[in-house]
Amino acid sequence: MKILIIGSGGREHALAWRGVHEGHQVLCAPGSAGMESDGVRCFGDVAVSDAAAILALAREEAADFVLVGPEQPLVEGLAD
Repeated sequence: MKILIIGSGGREHALAWRGVHEGHQVLCAPGSAGMESDGVRCFGDVAVSDAAAILALAREEAADFVLVGPEQPLVEGLAD
């Protein structure tokens, strides 16, 4: 399964680490250097607050599942 995780903090890193160790292909926007060292493909140019860029990335990468870590993008309507 291809999982796109939105965020760059410790919570998102833990989720990404687990996803990789379960055998999933994990992408993260924007991600962090620590995530990349765990085998996660990061998209540092995609801001957590840029819903249009996140949607475009999810479509372009054909993500099977998108997990939003930070609360603020959800408050701003990213899940809608």
